[in-house]
Amino acid sequence: MAFMPQAPAVEEHASSSAGAAVAPGSRRRPMDRLRPWMLLAPALVVLAGLLLWPLVRVVLFSFQDYGLREIVSGEPNFIGFDNFVEILTSPTLWAVVLPNTVGFAILSVVGTVAFGTLVALLLQSLGTFWRTVVASAIMAAWAMPAVTGTYVWVWIFDADRGIFNQLLMQLGLMEQPYNWFTNRWSFYAIVLLNVIHHGFPFVAVTILAGLLGVPKETLEAASLDGANAWRRFWSITFPQLNQVFAVVIILSTIWDFKVFAQVYLMPGGAGSNREVLNLGVWSYVESFGQNRYGFGSAIAVLLTLLLLAITVVYVRRLLKEDQL
Repeated sequence: MAFMPQAPAVEEHASSSAGAAVAPGSRRRPMDRLRPWMLLAPALVVLAGLLLWPLVRVVLFSFQDYGLREIVSGEPNFIGFDNFVEILTSPTLWAVVLPNTVGFAILSVVGTVAFGTLVALLLQSLGTFWRTVVASAIMAAWAMPAVTGTYVWVWIFDADRGIFNQLLMQLGLMEQPYNWFTNRWSFYAIVLLNVIHHGFPFVAVTILAGLLGVPKETLEAASLDGANAWRRFWSITFPQLNQVFAVVIILSTIWDFKVFAQVYLMPGGAGSNREVLNLGVWSYVESFGQNRYGFGSAIAVLLTLLLLAITVVYVRRLLKEDQL
């Protein structure tokens, strides 16, 4: 009974201490909100100068009839949405460019992610020494510049000196050399091999990092229950790596939609063969080949909007799955 009167004092002291702890925080709250932006300000300014301003310039050019005359005079020639109307009404877009871009991107993303996942599973099953050796070997393909890798594939399928034609003739499957770059389908088959070869190491290493974090006890328990490797991957491994696959799919989609060097450096890919144009090469050819910089900028803007739409749809779908 002697200590009962002291309880209100203790409660008052606790409440005053809590109030004292909260009060300074409330006074510093505006500065706390500004401090992260102050720290990020230098980097944001640099990014705005390197990325945002060129993007704004491209958008401005897309609304102009901008060519050599405008470059010399320095006077803009705004024509509104005429460039976009010309693009959307062009038979080249719907019959050639868009099918090449979208079809190739879908096949390359599926091929790159599938092959990279298989390589990651192989690396997971290896010991430390051989995993290091194989990982170092595949990283050499990723470190190779796209230009160098493209010329290697051009040499392999060269009509006169290519080892692929020589192999087919030695096996009796072909009587005379064939130019694989003149046909639209064989052209993009070579580009597909090039892109998958160059892109799968990133997918393999990224997915391997996620595979090493999957609990082995769960996989062993599933194996004891009779689940085969295929069932263990889709029921246990894949759900836990959902975020990892989302990252590699989004990045691969962006890279493969705007692939340029692997198409442009192939024989006929620089515009002489109009059947193999994609959005990136079409924009470059119209800009620097035909000196129609406004029209080429409009193509680049449409490609950017297409990539943004695909990325937003996929990210929103992924977020909905996380909420469920």
